[in-house]
Amino acid sequence: MGTKKPQADGGPTPRPPAPLLSLLPTVGAPAPERADAARNRRRILDAAARIVADSGPEAVTMNQVAHASGIGVGTVYRRFGDVSQLLWALLDDRERQFQEAYLSGPPPLGPGAPAAERLDAFLDALVDRVVEQRAILLAAQTAAPSARYTSGAYLATHAHVTMLVTQSRPTANAPLLAHLLLAPFSPSLMHHLSQEQRLSAEELKTGVRELLSLRSA
Repeated sequence: MGTKKPQADGGPTPRPPAPLLSLLPTVGAPAPERADAARNRRRILDAAARIVADSGPEAVTMNQVAHASGIGVGTVYRRFGDVSQLLWALLDDRERQFQEAYLSGPPPLGPGAPAAERLDAFLDALVDRVVEQRAILLAAQTAAPSARYTSGAYLATHAHVTMLVTQSRPTANAPLLAHLLLAPFSPSLMHHLSQEQRLSAEELKTGVRELLSLRSA
């Protein structure tokens, strides 16, 4: 077993905290863990997701998550440390599922359908994801507004949309169009439309489709 090389000052160098949204991943599998640990993690994250969906992220406490998941509060603390880390782990988990769906899931969201159909399916799925996670995403955007565009999650999403636009319109400025297509999915706008304007996810999806078809109408 190897030994770690000591730091020049004799101790570890503190790492600066990562920007909020850079905690989200690009694509990758979670670290390997025992089957029972993986099951506990899944139960804890699913319980936290239910609480967020029902009452918002401010309602999440470690005790509530422990009760909702049927797992001891000590285990919840050992796995996630505090509520903030638990909420970021929940976003990380949902982002990983979303990326797996559009990279390797069934068509039309995943490979195997024409690019235009995949883009429609992707934007529909993105509406669902942003609406579902809007409260946590809004809190992150409020804390670090520009971090969204340099986060691993946004970069992966932008790269995917750029690829689909390139396949649909080979002569277009695909990177620019990808940014413009993703602009309506700002957490603050989605929060305004879904919470203050009371628009459903289906209405938002219809609106995105109509926006994309304005020039051809």
